[in-house]
Amino acid sequence: MKKLVLLAGLALAFAVLMPVSNAAAQGAEGAAAAADAGTIVATDGAEPVAASNRGSGGFLHVVFGSGPLGVLLWLALFGAGGVGVYFVVDCAITVREKRIMPATLIQNVTESMAEGDVLKALQNCENEPGPLANVLTAGFSHVEEGFDVIQEAISTAADLETEKIMQKLTWISVVANIAPMLGLLGTVQGMIGAFSSLGQGAPDIGVLAMNIAQALYTTAAGLTVAVPSVTVYYTFRNSANKIVLRMEAMTMELIKDLRNVEVVDN
Repeated sequence: MKKLVLLAGLALAFAVLMPVSNAAAQGAEGAAAAADAGTIVATDGAEPVAASNRGSGGFLHVVFGSGPLGVLLWLALFGAGGVGVYFVVDCAITVREKRIMPATLIQNVTESMAEGDVLKALQNCENEPGPLANVLTAGFSHVEEGFDVIQEAISTAADLETEKIMQKLTWISVVANIAPMLGLLGTVQGMIGAFSSLGQGAPDIGVLAMNIAQALYTTAAGLTVAVPSVTVYYTFRNSANKIVLRMEAMTMELIKDLRNVEVVDN
């Protein structure tokens, strides 16, 4: 299942970033076409320099023409987009109240506690594993050790389950922070190439356009990944915090009768 989600994430990342890359290729091709229409005349009376069309060739030429670092940057951007989509889909599936606190589990445990049968409640948790079930299992496993021990075990288990949930969301934040940095690195690389081309005298329009396209569109690609990732991260984080608080309140409600419950052997 996770492999399918990852493949879907990579496909969606390509679908999102491809318009950006196509725009970069079109920009480079347009500059090269303009260069083919004439020549560049040097101001010092030297021979006119014919502009080359080395900026043409489509998106692959934009990628591979930017050098090894540029290729790595584009691969990293597409990879970051795919990873971001994967964790967004994964969190959308797992970070839900129905998934963390199943209604059937709450109902079964409530009925078992009403009967005073802790072993039955523990069995219900084992039959329907999840964050709430893990927290309740930690408490029910220490029922003979006193209510204070039960509360401590539940508190520790709740912290652990909360950390597991937040770790998934953290990866979305990591993608949101890395993507614009990769775009900025592409901007720096493109501008270095552009000014290096200008520093050599009469510039090659195709090469200059290629460097500028690399600078601008890697930044655009990074922001294309980062902006949705930041939005989704804070949305899921707020939702997860609400669910965690409800889980803790529900746990305390379900164990409040353990002060007087005796273990029933089936």
